[in-house]
Amino acid sequence: MDYIEKLGWDDSIQIEKENAARVITVQKNSYRIADGVEEYLAHLSGKFLNQAMTSLDFPAVGDWVEVQKLQDEQKAVIKQVLPRKSQFVRQAAGTRTDAQIVASNIDTVFIVNSLNYDLNVRRIERYILSTYESGAVPVVVLTKKDECTSDEVEKAISQVEEVAIGVPIIAVSNITGDGFDELNGHLLPEKTVALLGSSGVGKSTMVNTLFDKKVQETKDIREDDSRGRHTTTHREMFILPNGALLIDTPGMRELQLWEGESAMDTAFQDVESLAEQCRFTDCGHDSEPGCRVNQALVDGELSEERFKSYLKLQRELAYEKRRQDQKAKLEEKNKWKKVSKSLKSKYKKRNVR
Repeated sequence: MDYIEKLGWDDSIQIEKENAARVITVQKNSYRIADGVEEYLAHLSGKFLNQAMTSLDFPAVGDWVEVQKLQDEQKAVIKQVLPRKSQFVRQAAGTRTDAQIVASNIDTVFIVNSLNYDLNVRRIERYILSTYESGAVPVVVLTKKDECTSDEVEKAISQVEEVAIGVPIIAVSNITGDGFDELNGHLLPEKTVALLGSSGVGKSTMVNTLFDKKVQETKDIREDDSRGRHTTTHREMFILPNGALLIDTPGMRELQLWEGESAMDTAFQDVESLAEQCRFTDCGHDSEPGCRVNQALVDGELSEERFKSYLKLQRELAYEKRRQDQKAKLEEKNKWKKVSKSLKSKYKKRNVR
């Protein structure tokens, strides 16, 4: 087996192996890449920077890139990002309409939540939706099992099951190791898993437990309000002892959706299957006769909170789509302004001669 294959190399990648590497760390404009033998500090080529149009064009942790290696200096130049098989994207923090790739070329997403007051099924819904949209498989991991009674654990799992239909739910303890045998069943050699969740839920501690040594700094959740404190400050990929690839990420208090419309039917298959049974295909699920969704709400088959969340996420996605379309139109307009200005400048120079 080639060394690069332990980084998750896929034969569908159309490039010579000696010119390929995988991004394992991103810190602002600095990239650390690996080829299975060596690690290199990398920067983007001038041509790359000139051709990059949006934030989605730039390398993310998990990306395969074409590089020119400077062996003597242990440095490399990134020439292009190779096509991604999956990418977890969110709306970047702030008021600007910008996409941010959290991790790419991932097979599975561990959606990590703690079994305390911070357990939030609405947040888990968002992560599941974005995971399906990314092309990866979701697994919900509930930490701090050692701090709860068995009844509390069962109650929490039951709550999560209502929104995580068909999704594996694993309760673990980073202290006792309980649940890690089941967790390891989703950590396969040469497959990539991303750890996503809020600050302080135990992602970095989980990395340390899987390594059986300290590789990440950790901080506990504050006891007064159960809110987490940031520990991990950048995204980083690790190779676990069993050969699985694990991407640890900084905590996200809020997950603003960037896309997800095509995954609504999977993430909300319970609501969608009810909607298909409505008498009218264009049913608004309000006061129309023969509305199966309304009947399910009356009977308690579908919770009011679940349906409200479904409608809220649909509105949010529609709003985000309008913002993205407006931004795309503005960027296209500005691009042609630059082209026109450049052509006019060249025309004037020719006439001067």
